[in-house]
Amino acid sequence: MKCPFCGCDDTQVKDSRNADDNTSIRRRRECPECGSRFTTFERVQLRDLIVLKKNGEKVPFDRDKLAKSIYLSVRKRPVSEERVEKIVSSIQRRLELSGEGEIPSQIIGEYVMEALANLDHIAYIRFASVYKDFREVKDFEDFVDTIDKFAKPDAPDKDND
Repeated sequence: MKCPFCGCDDTQVKDSRNADDNTSIRRRRECPECGSRFTTFERVQLRDLIVLKKNGEKVPFDRDKLAKSIYLSVRKRPVSEERVEKIVSSIQRRLELSGEGEIPSQIIGEYVMEALANLDHIAYIRFASVYKDFREVKDFEDFVDTIDKFAKPDAPDKDND
C-alpha cells in the first residue's frame, strides 16, 4: 500500500481488525520512510459491477458515489454514519449476489429508496426528489401523499371525504 504522505511503496501493517459493520477489515499502517500512520479498509468484492445509466452509458459501480448520495439524503437527520455504511454494504452485496454483471441505475435507485423508506421518511423524500426528477410542485405533492398513505395505513383516503 502506497503511503499517502510521502508516496513510499512499502508500508507496514501495524494492526488489523474487523470494521464495525463486519463487512470490511480495518488496517492501521505505518510508513517506514516518513513514520506517518494511516488507516485503510479492505472489502470483499465478489465481482466487478457495471452500471447501465439511463442514457445508455456504462460505468463501473462506484461504492463511494452510492454512499455520497445516501449521505446527502440523511444530512442533518438522526442517522448514524454506521447505519449508512450498513445500507451501502447491503446494497452492494445485493447487487453482487444478483448474478448480473451489468446493473441498470434504476435498480440501484430502487434499492436506495427501499432502504431509506425504512430508515427515515425525510431522507426518503430528499432522495426521491432527485432520483424521480420532480419537475413541478404537483409531482412532489403527489409523492408526499403516497408516503402519507404508507406511513399511516389506517388513515382515511382523502378522496373519500
